[in-house]
Amino acid sequence: MKTKLKKGDQVQIMTGKDKGKKGRVLRIDVETGRVLVEGLNMAKKTQRPKSQNDKGGIIEIEAAIAASNVQVLCKKCGPSRIGYNVEGEKKTRVCRKCGEAI
Repeated sequence: MKTKLKKGDQVQIMTGKDKGKKGRVLRIDVETGRVLVEGLNMAKKTQRPKSQNDKGGIIEIEAAIAASNVQVLCKKCGPSRIGYNVEGEKKTRVCRKCGEAI
């Protein structure tokens, strides 16, 4: 699945338990169409101790969320879809609401 998101984009979650929360994209999985957002969609995972000094236990990690459930945050108008503007050979991502470069 092709996505217009990029690593490091500020996004807002539009649906689910974290609706309305904002975070930064850490990783994008193009095959499954899912993104990993920093500090959001936390899931508990059991972890075994890796050495004698390490502690095992239950840890919280970020789980992937569907790319269709997030929108990029525009500095002017908030959550928005992404469009493209082509000038000569330069292609830039722009906000669909206000037209400002993202």
